Amino acid sequence: MDRQFLVSRIKEKKNFLCVGLDTDADKIPDDLKAKKYSLFEFNRRIIDETIDYCVAYKINTAFYEAQGSKGWEQMQKTVEYIPSSHFKIADAKRGDIGNTSHQYAKAFFVNMPFDAITVSPYMGNDSVTPFLSYKDKWTIVLALTSNVGSKDFEQQKIGNNLLYESVIKTVASWGTADNLMFVVGATKALDLKRIREIIPNHFILIPGVGAQGGSMEDVVKYGLTGDGGLLVNVSREIIYAGNGKNFAKEAGKIAKRYDTNMKSYL
Repeated sequence: MDRQFLVSRIKEKKNFLCVGLDTDADKIPDDLKAKKYSLFEFNRRIIDETIDYCVAYKINTAFYEAQGSKGWEQMQKTVEYIPSSHFKIADAKRGDIGNTSHQYAKAFFVNMPFDAITVSPYMGNDSVTPFLSYKDKWTIVLALTSNVGSKDFEQQKIGNNLLYESVIKTVASWGTADNLMFVVGATKALDLKRIREIIPNHFILIPGVGAQGGSMEDVVKYGLTGDGGLLVNVSREIIYAGNGKNFAKEAGKIAKRYDTNMKSYL
């Protein structure tokens, strides 16, 4: 998916919601657990009920990898079920020496129809640029995350900058606003003002709204651009809104609530 199409979808729907499919095998309803493709069946129903209220889905690959080959199969079935009208993110946090990153990119961009993958920048240029070589695919680089441990490295002062600032400045020079995004946690929304000074035109993926306590109002205030410029991910609050037979409808209600809220900003 190219930038023009993504922007047009956001403007058309007045929505920048990304639904996170962090599908935990232990948390799906009991009546689904006996099914052969239980994770996919859960995801299928969630997608059907939320498709009108979001522009993107983010699949956290760890929840599928933990199930072995059967989990990978269900991840593939899930990403293939999501229509091409919606931006599809593999939240895989990959990044290794060049030849390994090439294989990661092939796995998610060639063998599975993802539009984007999250990447760790720790190993530098040659670990990130292989992902950038694919046309109309996006590399989403970890910058400033919501977790408590972000203070251990990301928020340390390196020279005149915080480390995450140096990461953003350096990585932004490896690609363009057409193929690079950055991850900034919603609980760090006040830092978005400074981040927008560094990357005024790049998209930013924002996890942490909802269950993790991030503020939508602050995210929009400091991060929204004329093109939208944001994908706000909500996972647990939506997909686990209910745990009975009507779990998917309950998820749809929460997604619709976010949709209504976002329309007031766009």
